[in-house]
Amino acid sequence: MRKFLVNVNGTSYEVEVEELKGEAAPKAPAAPAAPAAPAHSSGAAETISAPMPGTIVSVNVKVGDSFKRGQVLLVLEAMKMENEILAPRDGRVVNLNTQKGSNVNSGDILIAFE
Repeated sequence: MRKFLVNVNGTSYEVEVEELKGEAAPKAPAAPAAPAAPAHSSGAAETISAPMPGTIVSVNVKVGDSFKRGQVLLVLEAMKMENEILAPRDGRVVNLNTQKGSNVNSGDILIAFE
């Protein structure tokens, strides 16, 4: 066994890891798939996920709205700071998975767009 110090979100944990030599590591069970973004006739939608846990302060678009690259789509408050979630490219909102006041976790899908 080898000991490591791992820092997660500012908290340190001491962990022991068994080193396997000459053996294939056992496969970890598959993680559940994230909900698929809706597909539309123009192709599969892309998604925008929460970069960190926090609370949605404002939603600046609705389903069907078109947006331009760099436009502020949502504002996420995390650690008492407001973080603007910007459009990565021009697109159109096909699904909103959040609303003002919602608590979100890192990786939660917020918007699906095409």
